Parts: sequence; structure tokens; C-alpha cells
Amino acid sequence: MSQLPAPVLDHVVINVKGELDASVDIYRRLGFALTERGHHSLGTSNHLAIFGENYLELLGYEAGKSTARPDVTQAPLGLTGLVFKTQDSHGLFAGLQARGVGVETPAEFFRPVRLPDGTTQDARFRTVRLASELVRSGRTFFCHHFTPEHVWRDEWRDHPNGVTDIVGFVIASPNPAVTAALYDRVFGPGILSATGTLGYSFTAGRARVHFVTPAEAEQRFGKVETTDDGSERNVALILRTRSLAQTQATLRENGVPWTTLQDGAILVTAADGFHVALQFVEGDDA
Repeated sequence: MSQLPAPVLDHVVINVKGELDASVDIYRRLGFALTERGHHSLGTSNHLAIFGENYLELLGYEAGKSTARPDVTQAPLGLTGLVFKTQDSHGLFAGLQARGVGVETPAEFFRPVRLPDGTTQDARFRTVRLASELVRSGRTFFCHHFTPEHVWRDEWRDHPNGVTDIVGFVIASPNPAVTAALYDRVFGPGILSATGTLGYSFTAGRARVHFVTPAEAEQRFGKVETTDDGSERNVALILRTRSLAQTQATLRENGVPWTTLQDGAILVTAADGFHVALQFVEGDDA
């Protein structure tokens, strides 16, 4: 079987549809320093929270603008995008085809970025998405950044809540083994580790992707998003912060409810995270 590069989380996508302003207000109160609004060549708009190795994207569309993106307009609100890095999108596409993994034709698009010096440059990408029937209630794809210098800028990495990276991405599934098996087909064999009684996980750079039952997700993260058809759903993010005290102070100042867990981590439930549960940890515990 052809070997693909080891998985590294590039970014996560929170689908906000027509609620860009509301989601921005929520995430700023959560303590994220968001980039100014960007506009894709495909008609969507976004704000980013840039970290060390990865980033968080609030993706939606402005009133009166059209977008030919059913992955946004028809997807649920909340955490819908799991995105890995690639520096060889065409080779990746061929490699996935060789493995018999359903994959869509690579797509290119861009987003003008106003830089701190006042100039505007295009951030350009090519994405390779796994076939939609393989990932229900969301999408998994690879992003080839042609201009990473227009995304990962130091002046955008300093967040009031102290967050430095996404270190966990949590998928709730009635059958975690079946859901996780797709990623073993893509990156493996042998990347999965058993966790808990029914769960699995794998390392993706500084992050781990976790597959848990809905019951375990609710036990760990409170009430989370569910699907009507019993399919898997991306439900939570685990974020590393420089200081839990700093995170607490920011949440308290901005009136955001949170609870402290037994291990000291801080939990903001999906009700206060725009349909995404957010767990803040200090150090390497993801």
C-alpha cells in the first residue's frame, strides 16, 4: 500500500452560515483574537484564530452574497471541517486513489488578505476532499497552502485566553471503530490507538483526533451536538493554553460561563461555544 505523509492537523472549520457577526462576537468573548473578515473567491467569508501549528476558522457567508458551496449552506452549524496539511496535493490525490479511498478532484481558490503593512496579498490554497459519502455531517480534507506566510503571522497568534494550539478534535460516533477505520485507510495501517472502552485516537501533529461514543462525549463535554440520522458528528475541540488562570480571567471578564473539571481543565459547553464544546488544558494533556 502506498505510504501517505503522517497526519498533521492544519485547521478546523466551524460552520456559522449566515451568523458570521454572532459567531465572531462569541469567539472574541471566548478570548480569541480573530483576523479581520476575509472573502473567498468561492463566495464564502471567514475569520481565523491563528495558533502555532494550526488554526480555527469561522466560515459562513454575508447577507445578500451567493455561494455555490453546499458544504457550507447545507451542513449543520458547528464543527464541520477536519483539515490536514499537505505540501503535495496532486501526489496526495493520486495516493488516495491508489488506496481505493474516495476523493474529490483537487480544487483551487484564494482569499485576499490585508497585511499589517497595509498591502493586500492573496492567500492561495488547493484542497483535496475525501468523498462526501465517507464523512457524514461534516467534511474531511487536506489543504495545500501556497502562501502560508499570509496565514501564520506572529502578530495574529497572541490570544487573550492564552491559547497556543488546537491539541484535540473530538468526533462522537455510535460506532467509533467504524468511523476511525476511514483514517486508518487514509494514513495507516496502524495509526489508531484504543482509548477508554470503545474509543480510538490518532496523533495529527500537535493534535490528537479522538473517536468516542455520544455517551462518552456527553460525559466529558456536557450536552453536545447530535445528528438526526445517527451518523458521526464533530463535537468538541481541546485547546492548549499558556495559562488556565489567564483563560479563566478572560472568560470571567467577558461573562462566559465555564466549569473546572477534576483534572483542572476548563470546559465551555457547546451552548456557549457556538455549537462546539471547548476544553482548555495547560501543558500536553489532550
